[in-house]
Amino acid sequence: MLNTLIQIIRRELLIAYRRQADIFNPLWFFIIVITLFPLGIGPEPNLLARIAPGIIWVAALLAALLSMERLFRDDYLDGSLEQMLLMPIPLSVTAFGKMIAHWLLTGLPLILISPLLAILLSLNLHTWIAVLLTLLIGTPTLSFLGAIGMALTVGLRKGGVLLSLLILPLYIPVLIFATSAIEAASLGMAYDGQLAIMGAMLAGSLTLAPFAVAASLRISVN
Repeated sequence: MLNTLIQIIRRELLIAYRRQADIFNPLWFFIIVITLFPLGIGPEPNLLARIAPGIIWVAALLAALLSMERLFRDDYLDGSLEQMLLMPIPLSVTAFGKMIAHWLLTGLPLILISPLLAILLSLNLHTWIAVLLTLLIGTPTLSFLGAIGMALTVGLRKGGVLLSLLILPLYIPVLIFATSAIEAASLGMAYDGQLAIMGAMLAGSLTLAPFAVAASLRISVN
């Protein structure tokens, strides 16, 4: 089972490597949004530090949403998804592997460029560590929760608007607690509670999302 999971992740990474625009578009979108705010409102460090939590996480949420549509859509269009339903391994394992690959391609790059965010938004070291931790815990949750909405709409034409309506309510708790943790860090306060709640959301989505996605894909394909 573990070998199968690794093979699925490897397949997704190879496909993404051949379509590099799918990797870089969400990342460029994230960087552009972060860059435009200092240019638009001015380089005042105190103001940038105060609005940084909202900027970072709204940009991360929209970048995840931008990349979510390709998670199952290509497999559905070329018939690969139907073959996955017929494979002897549980569909939840396949879905889990695709969600892990999605995070590696979209969430992990956001974490790697977080030092750039600290420079652009005038964040101190303590606040940047909070940004790093919230992205590390929160971005996998975005991938797991978003996969559920994508699985429900994969068979629909022009399902992008419906996908947004399904996913955004699930993303709101992550957004609230992540921005709260970063804001608390910027004020020199403890933010362990917010990270604990985000960790609970990650554990819940990690446990339940593969089964929910598998059931949703069967409904969408049939």
